[in-house]
Amino acid sequence: MNATLAPLFEPLRIGSAVLRNRIVMAPMTRNFCPGGVPGDDVAGYYRRRAYGETGLIITEGVGIDHPAALGEAGIGESDLPQLHGERALAGWRHVVEQVHAAGGLIFPQLWHQGVMRVVGTGPNPGAASMRPSGLWGPADGLTSSTAEYVQQQLLPTAPMADSEIQDVIDAYARSAVHAHLCGFDGIAIHGAHGYLIDTFLWDVTNRRTDAWGGGRRERSRFAAEVVRAIRRSVGPDMPILFRFSQWKQQDFKAKLARTPGELEEILLPIAEAGVDIFDASVRYFNRAEFADLPGADGQLNLAGWARKITGRLTMTVGGVGLSNGMYDSNKQGGSNASDNLDLLMERFQRGEFDLVGVGRSLLHDPDWTRKARLGETFEPFSNDSLKVLT
Repeated sequence: MNATLAPLFEPLRIGSAVLRNRIVMAPMTRNFCPGGVPGDDVAGYYRRRAYGETGLIITEGVGIDHPAALGEAGIGESDLPQLHGERALAGWRHVVEQVHAAGGLIFPQLWHQGVMRVVGTGPNPGAASMRPSGLWGPADGLTSSTAEYVQQQLLPTAPMADSEIQDVIDAYARSAVHAHLCGFDGIAIHGAHGYLIDTFLWDVTNRRTDAWGGGRRERSRFAAEVVRAIRRSVGPDMPILFRFSQWKQQDFKAKLARTPGELEEILLPIAEAGVDIFDASVRYFNRAEFADLPGADGQLNLAGWARKITGRLTMTVGGVGLSNGMYDSNKQGGSNASDNLDLLMERFQRGEFDLVGVGRSLLHDPDWTRKARLGETFEPFSNDSLKVLT
């Protein structure tokens, strides 16, 4: 056993789920589900991570049971999975069975692309894309999206009607029921990165003056209602994880909150609705979120602040075991293995977070968690791993 990382290999109970360790496979879009259906290759892909001792697997984003949930979103998605329809649900039951047989647990990440979806694409091209206020984002944001995509998406559309908002909330609840019936061990909600839920939280894309907009707490209402509907659907014991982020694909420099008080206004209503775990998505886990604050508070990362504010379990993510962040590795062709696990453990031992999300390292090497436990050498990450299901 690697003594430094030993605390990460202590079990953790979250509601009805008992994780064998604190290492989680972070969600990563893969595009290997033709017609929205995960096949044997997808089941094998997730099974190998469970066999490699990863405590919890969070799937790639899976489209909820709503006609506008999926489409192209600036990066050419096509074979994206969905969590509705007889064939897709049968595929996911097989995935769950394979993961369980390998000793792992698995949550689906429920996903609605919202403003990022290009109108006229996806399984239901005639469906209107869902936007809280009809706005995609700022014209001058720092983004990796193509100029053509940005210009197309900047054209305003109609804001969501109350009935459309309720339809989406109901779709999340239906998909959570589907997940429960498939045997998943919990529910993960994608509330980050400029997709639908996140655009309700963000003042740039939520300009509503009704009950779904206004101040930060009011803008959190949609996210809270999604969580509340899911909690009613799956009962009190099934764990619910909620992913949030400051940055958006529309603008990497975006901020939901510039102070801890502002973050509290956003997260508390969501926590009170029934969240067990906050997944704080950042590009680099070792960066302080509000570095201008004095003392120990000035060192906390975003997961640390979510834990301090809500009292819920939290997960950190962002370059764990690697020398750069995701977008940087995309440009540079990959990433070297890094010794930043000592920095990770310093934060873990201070109680900043309870779980550690590992993305590209596990995408590249299904045995990464076992190697971490045994203290074995990690491999560098190559972008070639994005093209295949290893």
